[in-house]
Amino acid sequence: MPADGLEHACMNAAWRDKSHKALLRVSTAPLAWLSLTGVALAQEAGAVVPVLSTNPFTAEKVVWMAAVGGAVTFAVTAAVTLIRNMRASSGTLTSAREKNARLAARLDRLESLVASDDQRIVVWQPGEDEPFVAGMLEEASGVPRSPSRLLAFGTWLEARSATTLEHAVERLREQGEAFQVTLPTLSGGMIEIRGRVAASAPVLRLRDLTGEQKSQALLAVRTEALLSELETMRALLDGLPAPAWLRDETGALVWVNAAYARAVESESGDAAIAARAEFLDAKGRGQMERGRDEAGQSRARLPAVAAGARRIFDVTQISADSGSGGIAIDVSELENVRQELGRTIDFHARTLDQLATAVAIFSADRRLQFYNAAFRGLWDLDTGFLEGNPTDGALLDALRAARKLPEQADYRGWRNKLLETYTSLDAREFWWHLPDGRTLRVIANPHPQGGVTYIYENVTERLDLESRYNSLIRVQGETLDNLSEAVAVFGSDGRLRLWNPAFEIIWDLTDDRLGDSPHITRIVDREMLEPDEAATWQQLVTAVTSLADNREPVAGRMERDSGEAIDYATVPLPDGGTLVTFVNVTDSVNVERALLDKNEALEQADQLKNAFIQHVSYELRSPLTNIIGFAQLLSDPKFGPLTAKQGEYVDYILSSSSALLAIINDILDLATIDAGIMELDVSSVDVAKTVQAAVEGLKDRLSDSGIALQLTVADDVGVIQADERRLRQVLFNLISNALRFSDVGGAIDVGCLRTGEAIEFHVRDHGCGIPEDMLDQVFARFVGRDSGSRRRGAGLGLSIVKSFVELHGGTVSIESEEGVGTYVVCRFPCAPDALKHAAE
Repeated sequence: MPADGLEHACMNAAWRDKSHKALLRVSTAPLAWLSLTGVALAQEAGAVVPVLSTNPFTAEKVVWMAAVGGAVTFAVTAAVTLIRNMRASSGTLTSAREKNARLAARLDRLESLVASDDQRIVVWQPGEDEPFVAGMLEEASGVPRSPSRLLAFGTWLEARSATTLEHAVERLREQGEAFQVTLPTLSGGMIEIRGRVAASAPVLRLRDLTGEQKSQALLAVRTEALLSELETMRALLDGLPAPAWLRDETGALVWVNAAYARAVESESGDAAIAARAEFLDAKGRGQMERGRDEAGQSRARLPAVAAGARRIFDVTQISADSGSGGIAIDVSELENVRQELGRTIDFHARTLDQLATAVAIFSADRRLQFYNAAFRGLWDLDTGFLEGNPTDGALLDALRAARKLPEQADYRGWRNKLLETYTSLDAREFWWHLPDGRTLRVIANPHPQGGVTYIYENVTERLDLESRYNSLIRVQGETLDNLSEAVAVFGSDGRLRLWNPAFEIIWDLTDDRLGDSPHITRIVDREMLEPDEAATWQQLVTAVTSLADNREPVAGRMERDSGEAIDYATVPLPDGGTLVTFVNVTDSVNVERALLDKNEALEQADQLKNAFIQHVSYELRSPLTNIIGFAQLLSDPKFGPLTAKQGEYVDYILSSSSALLAIINDILDLATIDAGIMELDVSSVDVAKTVQAAVEGLKDRLSDSGIALQLTVADDVGVIQADERRLRQVLFNLISNALRFSDVGGAIDVGCLRTGEAIEFHVRDHGCGIPEDMLDQVFARFVGRDSGSRRRGAGLGLSIVKSFVELHGGTVSIESEEGVGTYVVCRFPCAPDALKHAAE
C-alpha cells in the first residue's frame, strides 16, 4: 500500500472508531426515557382509580377518567414501540460493535504497515491537545522514539534546523501551508520531513533517507549551501570597492561586480559583460597569464585606467580548468604612502645620521635594523659586522668581548634584564659606566609593534660640566658674599632672586625681610629714604620692571647727605632678569677730586711752560743769530787777525751758539707740530744720498770722539716720498743720540733697507744703554739722562724723531739693555697717500 494510502487509512480508522462509540450513546438514551415515562403514568393512574371509586361520577371525573385512559393507552403503545425499537437497536449495536472490532483490527494492521515503512507520522486532530504519533524510525537516524522528544526538535536537530522546522510546523498548523525539507540530525542522519493538511488535520511525516536517497539529499544540501555561499560571495564582491570578475574556460567574462562596471564606465555588470569591456589591457592580461604559478595563481602590480583615471592596482588572479577569477585592489594611495614613507624614513635616517647622539633600532626579531654614524663611532665596531644585522644579544656579546661594556659580576643576568625591554610596555633607562671612563645614559624604548629603539647619550661631559657648574656656583656664591660691592639680581617678574650681604648693608636691610623674594617695590620703605635715594630707587624700579623691547642699561651716582657716593648700574640679563650693582666710591671720589684739582694745576703749569718756551725761543733766536753772525765775522781773517786764544774763544762761541740754535729750532718745530701747522715738503727723496748726507754732517764729531760708524745701505732702497730735510733731521738726531751715549773707541751701526711698502732705518749703539724703567719716557720732551762723562742733553732729540716719523705716517720702536746698548728702528711708508694723510 502506498505511504499516502496508509496515512489516509490510519486517519479514517481513527475517525470511524470514535463515531461508533458516539452512536451507541445516542441509541440507548430514548429507551430509558420511555421506561421512566411509563412508570410515572402507571403510578399516576393508580392514584386516580381510588379517588374515582369513592366519589360519584361527575363531569370532571369523566374527564379525568378519559385523560387517564388516554395516557395509559399512550404508555402501552409507547412501551410496545419502545420494545420494538430496543430489539432493533440491539441488532444495530451488535452490528456496530462488530464493525468497530473490524476497524480496530484494520487500524492495527495499518499501524503495522506504517511502522514497517520506516517512517513516523504526526497528526494533530481538531480539538485534541496531544497529537497522534504513529510509525518508528531506527535510532541511527537520530530521531527520538519518545513522542515528546520527537516534537522537541532542538534535541535532535541543530539549532538553525530546529528553528526552521518549528516555523514550518507553525505555519502548517495555523495557515495550512505545506512544506518539504531535508534536514541533518545531530547523529549524522538525513531526515526528509513533509507537512501538509489531510482530512482537515495537519499531518507531519518523517522519513529516514538512506543509501542513494541520502547521498542525493546530502548533495542537495551541499548544493544549496554552495549556492548560498556563492550568492554571499557575489554579494560580498559586489559590495567591494575593488573590481572583481569571473571568466569561463574560454576566457570570456561571465560575471563582474559593480566596482568593475564603474571602472570600465558601464551602467551595470551585465552591460559590461555584454560589451566585453576589459579592465586590464592586453599587456596586463598577458603578464598575468605568464606569471601564473603551478597552483594557477598569479599576482602583479599593474597600472590601469579606472573611471577615466590612471591608478595602480594589486591584481590577483586564480585560474582553473573551469575558468578563472580575479580581483584588483587599488593601491595608488598605498603606493604614494609607501613612497612617502620611504622618503620619510630616508629623511629620518639622514637626520639621525647627523645627530651626535648614538641611535640603534632593533626589529621584533631582535635584529639590528638601523644605526647612525654616532652609534658606529661610539662603539668603533666593524661596518661589516653591523651590516650583517646582528641580534641584540650578539651585539652585546661583541661589545663585552671588546671590553666596552660596564664590568658586571653576573653578565648573563645583566644581559637578560636588559633584553626584557622587548616584553616591556614602558621605556627603560640605564646608566653605563664604561671601562674607558665614559658614562652613557641608555634609553630603551619598546615599539608597540615589536622591537626596541636604543638611544645612547654620552653624558660624560654633561656630568663633568654639572660638577664644574656646581663648583662654580659655590665659588660664585662665596665670591658674591665676600664682595665689597653690593649685588642684587631681580627676575623678569621683578622679584628678588639673589643678593649678597653688601646689598643688605648699603640699604640697611635684614635677611628676614629678603628671605621670601619680595618684589622690588616692597624691599625698601621710600618714606625713610633721602630724596636722592628715593629718586635713585624709583629709577631702579623702572629699569627692573620695564616691559620695553630694548632694555638699556642704567648707570648713575647717588650722593647721600652723609657724604657717601654710591655708584649704581643695571645690566639686563638674557633671561629677562636684571642685575643691579652698588659700589661705595666715596674714597675714590675724594681721590678723584684731589687728582682733578692737581691735574688742572699741572695742565696750567704745562701751558705756562709751553707759552714761556715759545716766547723765549722767539726772543732768543734773534739775538742768537746776531751772536753767531758777529762771531763768524770775528773769525774771518779779512776783518783782522786774532790771537790763538781769541780764535779759540771765537770757536767756543760758534759751537755753543750753534748748539743753542739747534735746541731753539727743535723747540720751534715741536711748537709748530703741537699747533697743527707743521707742513711737510713731500718730494722724491734718494734714501741712500740722504743717509750719506746725515752721516757726513757728523764726521767731525765722530772723529773727535774716536767712535767708528758702520753704514749699511741696501742696494734696493731706491726712492721714497718724504720731506728730505725732516728725514735728514731724523737721521741726524738718531746718530747724534747714539754718539752721545757711546763710549770712546766704540762703534755705531747704521742701516737702511726696504721691507714691503716701507723703508726702515736702523741705528744701534753699544753704549751704556737705557734703564728699563725709563724706556717709556725716552720720547718725552725735556727728559734727559746722564751719559757718563758727557753732558746731559736737552731731551728733545728723540721727541723730534718720533714727531717727524709719525707725521710721515711711520712708527718708531726702541729696544735697550743696560751695559749692552740701544737699538732704534724707524719705519717710513713709501705710499704718497699715507704721507698726505700724515701731513694733514
